Amino acid sequence: MKLIILGGGFGGLRLARKLSNQPGFEMTLIDKFNYHQFQPLFYQVATAGLDASNISFPLRKVFQKSKNIRFRMAEVDRIDTISKTVHTSEGTYDYDVLVIATGATTNFFGNQNLETHAFPMKSTVEALQLRHKLLHNFEDALHVENEEALQRLMNIVVVGGGPTGVELSGAIAEMKKYVLPKDYPELDFSKMNIYLLEGTSKTLGAMSESSSKQSAAYLKRLGVTVLTETLMSDYDGKTVFLKDGKTIPSSLVIWAAGIKGNIPAGIDASLIAGGNRIKVDSYNRVEGMNDVFAIGDIAYMEEANYKGHPQVAPVAIQQADLLAKNLKAINKHSTALQAFSYKDKGAMATVGRNLAVVDVPRPKLHFGGFFAWLVWMGLHLMLILGVKNRFFVFTNWLYNYITYDQNLRLIFREFYREEKK
Repeated sequence: MKLIILGGGFGGLRLARKLSNQPGFEMTLIDKFNYHQFQPLFYQVATAGLDASNISFPLRKVFQKSKNIRFRMAEVDRIDTISKTVHTSEGTYDYDVLVIATGATTNFFGNQNLETHAFPMKSTVEALQLRHKLLHNFEDALHVENEEALQRLMNIVVVGGGPTGVELSGAIAEMKKYVLPKDYPELDFSKMNIYLLEGTSKTLGAMSESSSKQSAAYLKRLGVTVLTETLMSDYDGKTVFLKDGKTIPSSLVIWAAGIKGNIPAGIDASLIAGGNRIKVDSYNRVEGMNDVFAIGDIAYMEEANYKGHPQVAPVAIQQADLLAKNLKAINKHSTALQAFSYKDKGAMATVGRNLAVVDVPRPKLHFGGFFAWLVWMGLHLMLILGVKNRFFVFTNWLYNYITYDQNLRLIFREFYREEKK
């Protein structure tokens, strides 16, 4: 079977590893980056807690011992399901079976001003750009005498009260408390405001009521201004405009309020569901096709309890595991395929030092605080690729915990020049 996998995220990488050195498969993994990105820790790169290399792992290194996998770094231009080819920036590849695992990207909901001025965080590069902007604002603040301009530089607005927004707000609040006053003693950080805007009535809306209340309480304890039932209408790079007519002066808005599927060109519009996801059946086959599959954030599947699964790593990993079994069966000309059923093992989010929330569905449990924080750290360490990466992440966490300091507050001039352009 000539198999092409588009995307080296949690789903695509897991599938490729499951079929590595399996007889009967010849695979090509295509991704625009040559590394796997551990998205749950992007916010720590953005807030100088971790180096980008700690949460990124070279895809070619993963498959050094694989005899049936080729990796190609390329951008997908379009898919042709009639001729069974994938057209990329580096050439054309033909397939017997295609698996689309291209994940999701930031959804600005058609607002061009937001896309131009707000900072997303869906890749390692974007996390580094955000870190650059965050730190550079304080450097700029040292040279500003106008009170209004100074306040704009000192205000940070995070939009979206999901795990990314909550974790990022908490991390910035800890920087304000432990790090920034030492780095910039000339600035009055009592004037620094961190706003978390959420359109619904609570933070962490997909988690339990206890987690939502606890996370909001933790954020308020850290000094974050949590504004629920607050919708943002526009942003011009200097002022945040809210739906209720109020405004917040800020030169840094971090957009964590929505994602959409990253669908390659060539997929029929009738196959696209809400959230820009591809409709698939219970075997992750794209509807109406026998040789094209979609897994992870890009796939829209309906189950008894789900009208589209949560766009989280466990879904992608479970779908990849089952698809690997089904592809082996298909390769043996078997029609006895297993249907996918998502097994929710729980959810968690960290807010700050010794502060996290964990929900477990079976048995139904909720716990927070220090123990939840240890569980969060342990699970994320297990999921990171590479012994070296785990070691560096752990030592960075240990150093930060002991010293109350992040030691990666670097401003690279390349990012500055690119921003000026």
